[in-house]
Amino acid sequence: MGKGDKKSRKGKIAMGSHGVTRPKKSVKKAAAKKAGVASKAAAPAKKVAPKKAAKKAE
Repeated sequence: MGKGDKKSRKGKIAMGSHGVTRPKKSVKKAAAKKAGVASKAAAPAKKVAPKKAAKKAE
């Protein structure tokens, strides 16, 4: 059970393959993540206090 074993997770990572032990990310999960990130980005921006005008020296 190591990097040479095709059926173990470690072996699949070493070979770059996928299967029951190491499934690829599903389209539904990836879409849900992107939708979650988009909704957070669309949230209203925080209100920033207006800067006070600097007094000019005469």
